[in-house]
Amino acid sequence: MPFIPHTAEDLREMLAEIGAPDLEALFDEIPSSLRAASSERSSQGLSEQTMLRWMSQRAGQDGAPLCFAGAGSYDHHIPAAVWDIAARGEFLTSYTPYQAEASQGTLQVLFEFQSMMSELTAMDVSNASVYDGASGLAEAVCMAVRANGCAERPATALLAETVHPHYRRTAANLVANLGIRLETLPMRDGRADLARLPEGRPPTALVVQQPNFFGLLEQVDFLADWARRQDALTVALVNPATLAVLKPPGQWGEQGADIACGDGQPLGAPMSSGGPSFGFLCTRKALVRQLPGRLVGRTEDLAGRPGYTLTLQAREQHIRRGKARSNICTNQGLLATAATIHMALLGASGLARTALASRRNALRLVERLTRIPGVRQRFDKPFFHECVLDLPMSAEAILNALLEEGIHGGVALQPYFPGMENALLVCATEKRTDDDIEQYGRALEKTLA
Repeated sequence: MPFIPHTAEDLREMLAEIGAPDLEALFDEIPSSLRAASSERSSQGLSEQTMLRWMSQRAGQDGAPLCFAGAGSYDHHIPAAVWDIAARGEFLTSYTPYQAEASQGTLQVLFEFQSMMSELTAMDVSNASVYDGASGLAEAVCMAVRANGCAERPATALLAETVHPHYRRTAANLVANLGIRLETLPMRDGRADLARLPEGRPPTALVVQQPNFFGLLEQVDFLADWARRQDALTVALVNPATLAVLKPPGQWGEQGADIACGDGQPLGAPMSSGGPSFGFLCTRKALVRQLPGRLVGRTEDLAGRPGYTLTLQAREQHIRRGKARSNICTNQGLLATAATIHMALLGASGLARTALASRRNALRLVERLTRIPGVRQRFDKPFFHECVLDLPMSAEAILNALLEEGIHGGVALQPYFPGMENALLVCATEKRTDDDIEQYGRALEKTLA
């Protein structure tokens, strides 16, 4: 589907049709003081061959260190077929599929995405993606307040301190002017402190991350049941790559969580220095009309043939902006398409094998690093594929030294949690081999020596 620009004859015909002498006349209402003059600093451009060589050289300067960092962005294997298919022009250049008869392929992919995410999370309904996981959490909080708010109590969301710091900051920014108060449930030993759950002033919603920011497994059944007794909605912030083996949020406690959200980066999206990625939102059927973003539905035409179309569009900005459920829920259709292809290629068993391999590698990594004198596991609790280690010196200094050895050693926690100057969050995915782990161990021994 190549882009075909207008020819000079096309321009003349269009200008003649509207009665304009030239293109400049179309913009004569813009004052000259607001127009940008041609840039004298801009070059005349490069040939494709020269540009590709230059970009390759720049990329090479970044190096290719072994990655043991996680904290929300993970170095998973992406089958080559994922982006071979997602990069087809039909997917890569498509826009919002408002015209259903011309967008059946895109709509079907998004419908399959919704079906897979609903199955992964054990929820009734999924939307067709939002901007990213952090804004998705903010959307989930707003959604919970709309669905569960009442005049008798203030709109509050109780967020465990173990929720990703970036997510907490994003949620605070996006709800700051909406009359929603965010409160913190303190942590103890790296997990939400159940003894600090508030009494007598129930929140509107409770937010729990599983696995949490430190990679630990929260006591989600207890928390979901506690929220239900307080007449609060449970918002589950989850890593989709773990749901093939961990209990999905729709099964937490006796009745399950009410809303599930998270970042889909582990499903077919490269780390790419932090983005782009996409967020997802899933919920129970009873709350579907509070769900922001778009939904794709499956129907049949008069001949009984299946067809796909956007449904419940009255919630979207372009239809009724004043009554929209969100004015920021940017869809990330291309990344959601890649995730759909990724999940279809791996299947349920492939996703489970990936998760279990990541878990095994994380256990090997922690065992190898804690054999080094002065290195110990900070929290003695079950973890998935991330773990916090205490080091005998500044984690930031050690990470800088490890980079010189070709290793991205993890994430220093001091910027997020004062008092954790020597704490390092490490991660292992299915891509890390025994040789990679041994290389990290030797480099850390050298650095500490």
